[in-house]
Amino acid sequence: MKDDGLLAHVRELLDTLGRITLRPMFGGYGVYCDGLFFAIVIDGRLYLKVDDETRAHFSAAGSAPFVYEGRSAPVEMSYWQAPEAAMDSAEDMRPWGRLAIAAAMRKPAKKIAPKTSRPKKTWSGSL
Repeated sequence: MKDDGLLAHVRELLDTLGRITLRPMFGGYGVYCDGLFFAIVIDGRLYLKVDDETRAHFSAAGSAPFVYEGRSAPVEMSYWQAPEAAMDSAEDMRPWGRLAIAAAMRKPAKKIAPKTSRPKKTWSGSL
């Protein structure tokens, strides 16, 4: 589902934060600021990254998390809908975007499991 009008509006709202790019993903769009993934646009809504330090701000503003239907139960993501009042202007969106970028920056990088290697075979016999 592509909504060029919404995507252009999101880019305009967030443009003061840095270089904003949008990339298709999972039926929506990932939103990046200077290469940092910090928001998603899906189902006609903008969702911003939250963490333990920022979640209360979004909750107090009446926002709700993005929830999708998992295999056995609904799954709540760490992306919350941008407050309705923030969707009016870049000035109104700026503090919310900064909270999302800060949360994204605090997210620990995924650890890649080290490859397990077999012990090297050594020859212990004699000729």
